[in-house]
Parts: sequence; C-alpha cells; structure tokens
Amino acid sequence: MKRDGDQHLNGHVKRSKLDSEQETEDDETHFEEEDDIILESDHSVAPSPAPVFDIAVTNSNQWQETIKKVVNSVVSVQFSHVAPFDTETAIVSEATGFVVDAERGLILTNRHVVGPGPFTGYVVFDNHESTEVKPIYRDPIHDFGFLQFDTKEVKYLKLTQLDLEPTLAKVGTEIRVVGNDNGEKLSILAGIISRIDRNAPDYGALTYNDFNTEYIQAAASATGGSSGSPVVNEDGKCVALQAGGSTEASTDFFLPVNRPKRALQCIQEGTPITRGDIQVEWELTPFNECSRFGLTAEAEALARKTFPDKIGLLVAELVLPEGPADGFIKEGDTLISINGEYISTFIRVDEILDENVGKELEFVVQRSGVELKQHIKVGDLHAITPNRYVQVSGASFNDLSYQVARCYCLPVRGLYVNDGAGSFEFSNQDPFGYLVETIDDKPVANLDEFVELMKQLPDCSRVPVTYRHVSDMNAEYVQTIYIDRHWYTSFKMATRNDTTGLWDFVSLQDKPLPPIAPTPQDAKYVDIPFNDPSKDEISKLVRSFVQIRTLCPSGVDSHPFKKDICYGVVVDAENGYVLTSRRFVPHYMCDIFVVFAESIDVAGKVVFLHPHLNYAIIKYDPSLILADVQTPRFSDTPLKRGDDVSFVGYNYNLRLVTDDVKVSSIASLNVTANSMAPRYRGTNLECILLDSKISQECGTGILVDGDGTMRAFWLSYLGESNDVSYKMGLDVTDVKDVVDSLKRNEVPIGLRMLSAEFASITVFQGRTRGVPQTWISKFEEGAEDSIRFLSVDRIAAASLTDKPNPLKVGDIILSVNDKLVRSLRDFSPMYDNEYLKFKIIRQKKEIDLTVPTIETSSLDTSHVVFWSGALLQKPHYGVRQLMTKIPSEVFVTDKSSCGPAHQYGIVPVSFITHVNDQETKDLTTFINVVKSIPDKTYIKLRVVSFDNIPAAISLKTDYHYFPTTELIRDIRTSEWETRKHEQIESSD
Repeated sequence: MKRDGDQHLNGHVKRSKLDSEQETEDDETHFEEEDDIILESDHSVAPSPAPVFDIAVTNSNQWQETIKKVVNSVVSVQFSHVAPFDTETAIVSEATGFVVDAERGLILTNRHVVGPGPFTGYVVFDNHESTEVKPIYRDPIHDFGFLQFDTKEVKYLKLTQLDLEPTLAKVGTEIRVVGNDNGEKLSILAGIISRIDRNAPDYGALTYNDFNTEYIQAAASATGGSSGSPVVNEDGKCVALQAGGSTEASTDFFLPVNRPKRALQCIQEGTPITRGDIQVEWELTPFNECSRFGLTAEAEALARKTFPDKIGLLVAELVLPEGPADGFIKEGDTLISINGEYISTFIRVDEILDENVGKELEFVVQRSGVELKQHIKVGDLHAITPNRYVQVSGASFNDLSYQVARCYCLPVRGLYVNDGAGSFEFSNQDPFGYLVETIDDKPVANLDEFVELMKQLPDCSRVPVTYRHVSDMNAEYVQTIYIDRHWYTSFKMATRNDTTGLWDFVSLQDKPLPPIAPTPQDAKYVDIPFNDPSKDEISKLVRSFVQIRTLCPSGVDSHPFKKDICYGVVVDAENGYVLTSRRFVPHYMCDIFVVFAESIDVAGKVVFLHPHLNYAIIKYDPSLILADVQTPRFSDTPLKRGDDVSFVGYNYNLRLVTDDVKVSSIASLNVTANSMAPRYRGTNLECILLDSKISQECGTGILVDGDGTMRAFWLSYLGESNDVSYKMGLDVTDVKDVVDSLKRNEVPIGLRMLSAEFASITVFQGRTRGVPQTWISKFEEGAEDSIRFLSVDRIAAASLTDKPNPLKVGDIILSVNDKLVRSLRDFSPMYDNEYLKFKIIRQKKEIDLTVPTIETSSLDTSHVVFWSGALLQKPHYGVRQLMTKIPSEVFVTDKSSCGPAHQYGIVPVSFITHVNDQETKDLTTFINVVKSIPDKTYIKLRVVSFDNIPAAISLKTDYHYFPTTELIRDIRTSEWETRKHEQIESSD
C-alpha cells in the first residue's frame, strides 16, 4: 500500500478536463526543506480559447500611484501552525495578506495560511511595524481566511484598506500581484488575466485542495511566500486573491473574491458566515463533453442561449457516500437548475447553498438524456469541518473531515490520525492518513468514543488496534500497540475559539489508570540444532539471548532513532541483568522491554551505561520469568589474533545463525564522529574484528569456545551517519569487573575515565615524533602482537566543574602509573583513580604529567527541559568530545518544527549563554530566569553555535501552546520526575 502522500484512488487525484498545466500551491515559504507537490498530467483536449481582447497601452504613472496606495495595506505574514491537524502538518512559514477593513483590523489571506488548526503569527507592514494577529475565520473549502490585529498597535502608519471587487476580474485585465514573493518583504509582479473560468487547481491527495469554484488564470510567475497576495487592477481594486501556480510554467491561479467579500460583510455585520453543501464535487465541463454524458441537444441549446459567455456546465465529479446527495445525484450528472434557477457557475451554487442551510431544494440534473428532479436537504458545511482534536500517547486525532473524505470518496465520519506518533506510530514513513476502527477490540466511530475508550486503558498496557489508510480502504491492518501515558503525559482536547484566536485546552484525565501488575510466565526454549555432539553446550546458548525492544520518546543526546529492536545477552540470570549495545539503548530516557524465547516480555530498566565501550546494562525482574534462562560461562583470558571461535548471533532478519570463525585482528580504534550531529559513539575501543560475512550481517552475537565458554560480545556501533553501523567484538574481560559487581547486585556508579581519545601509531611514526630508542626497545621487548604506540587524538572539552586536562593532541603515551601502555586496556587504572601519572613524549621531549580523570556518572543525561519548542539539556559527552570549550551548559539538542524556537531562528547543536543579558550557565539558572518573564513577551537570547560563532536572537514566548516542562532523573533509582512550570501572564 502506497503511503507516500500522493496515492490515487481510481484516478480521483485528477487533472481538470479544462486544464493541462502541472499545478502546485503557491505556498508559503517553508523554513524546512519540503518536496514540491507535482501533479501528474494527462492529455485532455482543451476547449476553444476565449476571444482575445485588445490590451490598452499601460499608463505607468497611474500604476505607480496605484502601487503606492496598495503597499500600505499589504503585510508580510510570519506564522506557525503549531500542531498537526486535519490535512496540515506543523510548520513555520511566511506568506502575504492585505488589510480589507482598517477600522476592525481585518486581513484577508489564504486558507492554507490561516490553516484549519492552531495558528500563531504576526504581520509586518511596509514601514516595518509588526503586530500579532489572530485567526478569526477560515473557509471550510475555499482558499481564503481572515486574520485580525489590534489597530492600536500600529502607531506610525496610516492604515488603508483594499476594496474587494470581484466583478472587475475580466479577461484581458492588466493586474499586479503585490506581496511577499519568495521570502522577499515586498515584490510586485505584473500579469494579464487570461481566463476567469478555470477549475480549481489540484495539489494532490491528503493535502488541502480548493474545489467547487472557478479560478482565475494569469501569467505572473509568483513563487513561495506570495500566498495571500492581492491581485489588483490599475484602479487599485482587489479583483482576486493569489492562491497557487504551475510548477512547469509561469502560470498563476487566483481565487475570485466573491465569497471572501460575502464573508467579510458577515463579519462586519456580526452575522454568522453560513456555509451550505450537499457533498458533491462538481467539475466545470465543456458542452461537447457534457453531451457525451447525456446532455440533450435541447438542454445544450437552452444553456448556450441563457449563458452566451459560458463554455460549459457543471457535471458531478464525485458524490460522497452517506452525504445529502447520496442516492439522488450520481457521477456524470449534469446540473441544470436549482429551485428553478438555471445554473452555469460555481459561484451561484455557493450563493444558493449558503443561503439555504438546512432547507430542502430542488435540483434538476440530466442523466443519460433523462431529466431528473431531486429534492435534497442542504447540509451545514461547518458541521463536517472539525474544530477540535485530542492529543494522547504522543499522537493527535480528529474526526474525519470533508477535505480528506472527498479525496478518497469516503463517508464523512470516523477517527482520523493526523499525527501518528508515540503509541500510534503505525509507520515511521507516513505519520498521517489513518482511520482507526477498533482499539482493544472495541469499535471507535468518532473522537468522543475514542476519548472514553482511552480513559479505560491502563498505562503500559498492550492492546490490539485495527486501522486502514484512507488511500487503500480495502486493506485492513492489525497492530498491537503499547500505551505510553508516562512519557507522553498529555491527554487533552483542544477546541477552536475564534473569539480569542486560540485553541482552548481541556485536560481529559489527570492520571492514567495504573499499569496492570505482571505475573510470572513460562516459555520454552528451542536449543540450536547441531549434528556435532561436541557442540551441545553451544546449542544451549540460545537460553542466554533475549530480545530487547526500545522506545525513546525524544531526541535526547541527539540519538536519531525512536524505536529499535535488538538482542542482548543475559550476564546474570539470578539477579536479572542483560548486556546490550548502546547503539540500541543510548540513554536513560527510554522504555525497555525484554522478550524471552520470543514468547514473553517484561519491563526492563537501564541501570548502567558504559561511557566509552558502547554497552548498556538492563535490569529486569527475574521472578517474573519461569523459563530456563542461563548465564553463560565467561573466560578470564582475552582473545588474540588467530584464535578459532564459534559465532552465535542474530542477523538483520532477527534469525539465529552460527558459524565457525577466526579472529583476524585486535584493533585500537575510535568510531568516526559526526560533527553535524554529535552523539554517543564508541571510543578507546580494543575491538575484535572477524573476517567473516556472517558476522557483518549480525548486529548482536557472542564468540564462544567449543565448550560454550563465552569469549566476546558482538555489538553494533553507531557510525558517523544514521545509516552507518559498525559490527565489532568486545572482549568479555573488558566487562568482567562490571559483571562481577552486578553479580553482587552492586551497580557500578563511581567509575571514572580519561576525557581524551587515543589512536594507535606505528613505531616509525613514533620515532619521527621523538620517541627515543630506549623506549622503543622497551615496547619491542615482550610484544605479543603488533608493536604500537598510543597518541592523543582528541581532548574533550571540560565541563564547568571539571579540572582541565593537561594532555594535548599529539602527545605520545609511554606509561601510566609506571606501566607501559601497549593497548587501550592499559588505561584501565583510570576507572578507580582520580589522578593518573603519565609519562609522555611531547615535541620530542619526555614529560611527566599528573592527569585528572572525570566522574562518568556526570556524563549521563539526567536533566531535560522543553522550552518554547526547543529540547534543552546539559551538553552530553558526544558534544564535549568535539569541542575545546563549552560556552554554557544550556545545550539545544533538538527543536520542534513549529515552535517559537524554530520560528525565531534557534538552531539545534547550539548553546544559550544569556537570557535578557543574564548569564545562564546551567539549566537550573536558565529555568529560574525564564519563568520570571511574562508570557507573550520578547526575550533576548545570546547563543553560540557549535563552531563558536555568537549571535543574538529575539524570541517571543508562547506558553499556551509550548509550556515549559522539566524532566529530572533520580540517579539512585533512575526514575524520572516531570515538573511543569506555570508562567506569569503578560500584562497585555
């Protein structure tokens, strides 16, 4: 099933019969990269063109005077859709609008700018004054909406307004598009109206589309950011609204301002903007094609006589099931009249329906040469346009909208997933477009039923969900999901409030039902089948493997993956400890599930993360497992090059495989860093390498002797990019001290380490850099493998409390605590000592140094802050490894795509050093400063980029949509506490 956002259903994502250009929304300029939406073209035959009018010679002086008047009313709209809703994703963007009522502060712009969901933004006038705006109306179908600002906030500009004159839009009229073109504050583009009866452009499925209205066509070459620009004639009258354009030509599409003018009048008069609909999508079709559908010659003759300037009639393109017209009108019917009035334009249909909501009207259509009279009750278009959504378990839901339903000819009902994340992440490629049918085997028909059902589900429960994607309703999917209400604590409903311009949030449940207490379970292991009886002990090692499933709710420590499946090795079955790779268990802020024999699972908890050897220790409750879980026997002797061992591991298909292998090398190395996204990586590794294809196909495994004695763990190491992963072995002797502590049920929390990376160099390199022969001879004496020196490759930046490291890049290490350093294992005294005695070669001189170690418990992330759409934390060790100095301990790890942080230009992998010129060295200081600043006020931030370039940013807070939240971990218990901060209200 296709889920890439451009699905077709029986060709419904279509080309207009009158139009053949490729079309795209002349959409707002996005601050994140997005693919252009390109419509597939067909080869429909266009009708005969309208008569060509002579164009008068342009009066340039008149245009200059006109533009001077127009620009004062045109504004640049800087906005954010702060939450996914219906067809729209969360974005930060810019567009154009213009004042249509200077007294009330009303601005007309596009519907896809105002958006159907939560909106925040401000406008900038031509004199560079800016003021906040609020959305007060967006049309359910047509591409227009209204914003409102406080006129008192504009102090230095005499406000002017543009009059809407839809009747002045005629073929041959010279026009100007005045707006924010391609991100420029003001751009003026010229054109001539070539058509006024174009069908609405189609931008593809699962996105907003206008329909049931004529569009105006001209060649003006407008680009992103010009959405919402006024299209004015030489007299300065607004004759149309810029809406879209072609991706392959200089053609632009304008919305007629008939319906915006009527909506504006309703707002000015304080009357409701009624909108009627019968859930039929009409297509303006030329007469020759209407006749193919059964339009009689008599009816055609009457239509041509009644509407001499028209070239066709409206034909039903789509009739939605269960809608008012279902069973009365069918696809291909030609509309003749409504309540006795002959019809030839969409605009008149809109006028009639809007004035008769709830009333029964007579529709006359022709079907295959037969004239039919149908009485249809006009529905309320606002009633099938959702105005609320629910956030729970990391996902967002609303009732299915007319916009989505008409894309795939569906009834306008059902629970729609507008942001499939968290527990409801059905696909990591396609986050929206799903209709949920049942949860926990109970039907879910709408948003209210969904809320009541979610209240009854305990936290951490697993429930089956059935769902379909709207692009393929033939395919039903069943998936078991994990209900997460502890990381994703929000369970609230948002309802649109057009009076305040905000969405009002209501908490639906203070706390979820507690998790169901687990009970002990048994499972049967199937041993590895071998024909060789000497491998009986190896066959039982399947009892030492467990599957590990990881869920990470946020991008803490810049870890790129939210969900992972891997395998681990039980290192202590009695106490319940498992060792696995940090590639899959990167930090403490995650949920862990340990699966035994692919049959039963229990919750796990991260209890230890090795700072540089790339492994994590997970704890589970062994009393819950009745299966025969076994602890493997560990060797006391490190592997050497040339040793023969057996490999047992799980490949990328999660299948258990075995092979006989030989150790090809023992290498001292560091995993390559990613300077654009610094994250945890294995460093100072003494790795085991195998020359075996099967080992490179396996992300997890073990190396064992013939008697089943375990010699090494086979682990995955995250590389310099998300799609690069290295597979290498970690000798069991390198983890023996930690495993022994665990067997005593003592979790090692007092480890120390050197804040430096070391790389091996040859004797030749050491000799040329000043290592004397006496030391070379010492290294040559007793060498068992290759002879290498270790040189300092990188020094990690010190934290604000650490002592500086006296080592320098290029130092060659001779000894530590008077013992020769032949391999990285010889640095092991660092784990237990605050200081080490080094003897080094620097600039060809032998030097003695006392080098401090750092406490590794301080490297683990234990404090996280969500503020203004930014994820803040103390710089993790991956950041410090790539820097020489830390500007502050307020590090921006990530940001949302729609918050103030994104809107005002804060970038990830940067540091906030000051707030309103107050220094913020750490997160605690930062919180204390920002929580005393009222909401809806500008904050001056001083930031420093990852490459130490300072900058100043002004940011306006919005705690209504982006409240400040802290998560703090108790180092002793590894439990996280959530603290939500109430903000001081603005005096405004």
